Amino acid sequence: MSELTKGLEGIVATQTKVSSIVDDQLTYAGYEIDDLTENASFEEVIFLLWHFRLPTAGELQNLKDQLFDNMVLNPRMYSHFEDYATDQIHPMTGLRTSLSYLAHFDPRAEEFNEAAHLNKAIRIQAKVASLVAAFARVRQGKEVVKPKKDLSYAANFLYMLFGEEPTPLQEEGFNKALILHADHELNASTFTARVAVSTLSDMYSGVTAAAGALKGPLHGGANEQVMKMLTEIGTLDKTDEYIQKKIDNKEKIMGFGHRVYKNGDPRAKYLKEMSRKITDETGQKELFEISVRIAEILKEKKGLLPNVDFYSATVYHSMNIEHDLFTPIFAVSRVSGWIAHILEQYADNRIIRPRAEYVGDVHRKYVPVSER
Repeated sequence: MSELTKGLEGIVATQTKVSSIVDDQLTYAGYEIDDLTENASFEEVIFLLWHFRLPTAGELQNLKDQLFDNMVLNPRMYSHFEDYATDQIHPMTGLRTSLSYLAHFDPRAEEFNEAAHLNKAIRIQAKVASLVAAFARVRQGKEVVKPKKDLSYAANFLYMLFGEEPTPLQEEGFNKALILHADHELNASTFTARVAVSTLSDMYSGVTAAAGALKGPLHGGANEQVMKMLTEIGTLDKTDEYIQKKIDNKEKIMGFGHRVYKNGDPRAKYLKEMSRKITDETGQKELFEISVRIAEILKEKKGLLPNVDFYSATVYHSMNIEHDLFTPIFAVSRVSGWIAHILEQYADNRIIRPRAEYVGDVHRKYVPVSER
């Protein structure tokens, strides 16, 4: 049997054209993340991940139209949230359930061909934004807001969440966040999606399984934990003492370090700059200052650098997004990558079935219950 590698760290499990991380540089289908973040819309990135090329103007408009046309949910989906959308249910639990429920209203859910796969891809990508926004509003006792024509995907999500159009800076910031979170090679949730569909299960099963993996605090839940930490610190003058105590107690500080990147997460700098701008625009500059100070301390004392989760927390908070929505918002973006990998898995499938090293007792014999 092969040598045990816990967490599959460093194991190459598949080949992909979707994204790569080489020498601390993240690329989507060969385009550097810097180039895309500075210039692209999230809709362009969706097309790129699914087709491995950027769209023409006509293809981009067609994708935008299809996403808008599919954003509205079946009325039973909205009433479905009324059964459980409360403060006692984490929004990721709600998203996991509702992603699965989407399949009930898709007449092509069980079809297995390229056209049906792309149809499902559009439906899921369009509706995931509506699912998160609807859950948030229903649990607040507010009316659900339907999408508005001619808004970008990023702007429409914020519009459906708040009932008013975002500022240009908020739209820009959210668009960048969506691009930066869209895919990240074979991370835990993406691998989960590929494992699920490698059995030739349907796309809804794949994204539902992936959402379950993303829910964990060691993956998508990290930015929610970052905001919890910032809230506990409260003011800049308490930062050093708080972080030193964490270090002394050998507690994990969320938002720092990465298994793959050795010289820092290339995505972090964009969210740091967006955090600076949005906290300044919304009068919450001290949050950014606390974040910068935490980063300085961790670099100096532990040699750790921020990852994408660290500054995304203050970006979302400064938009007045509830903290427990941070991970579902991560999913709104990452669905694009999950789908890209699902499509790729379908195209060249082999069921994913690794082995395990058995370390339990051996040579045991059954003893009748009367003799135990």
